[in-house]
Amino acid sequence: MSLFKRLLNPNYKSDEKAKKSDHSKYFPEDKLPVDEKFTFNFNKNGGKFLYCENTEEVLEAFDNILLENDWYERDVFCINEQLTTKFDGFNLNFTKKSNATFFLSTCESLVANNGSILLSSNQIKEKKLDELPSNLVIFATTSQLVDTISEGLRIIKNHYKGYIPSNITTIQDFETEKEKDFMSYGSSTKNLYLLLLEDL
Repeated sequence: MSLFKRLLNPNYKSDEKAKKSDHSKYFPEDKLPVDEKFTFNFNKNGGKFLYCENTEEVLEAFDNILLENDWYERDVFCINEQLTTKFDGFNLNFTKKSNATFFLSTCESLVANNGSILLSSNQIKEKKLDELPSNLVIFATTSQLVDTISEGLRIIKNHYKGYIPSNITTIQDFETEKEKDFMSYGSSTKNLYLLLLEDL
């Protein structure tokens, strides 16, 4: 993906400056790729982003999250059986009760234009965001990146033909220390880690 290639290219900034000097100030701005837009907005919202190229890197990043927060031997709210199997070797107590140390889940989509995570009843059942633990670890893949919420909703509609999940919501306000602004009033802030696996 373009963002990750740019992160690994030390000459990216100088290449971009050279390209920009060729354009007039009246030339329309280039539209950012979806992955770059998501990363920028997600980080701006206070999310912690961990890009992984394979499953081994996902497990290593997850281990680092547990180590950083001292979450070993703690309760984990997780309703996804595939995730409990994937992360089984970390000495965690997986539970269906939401009063756990952290919430481990997948998501429906990663929305680029506002850096949010789109969830549904498939991930959170009928719980409200403020009923979830304040610490979240979301596992997603690069193929789940979408530009807008409406695009994410369209994917849900097409994917679950005949059965559209309820309780569709987004998490957008991640930093617990951040002072709330007017636009985030009423939303519950979360300490969120995103494990993003490259699958394209």
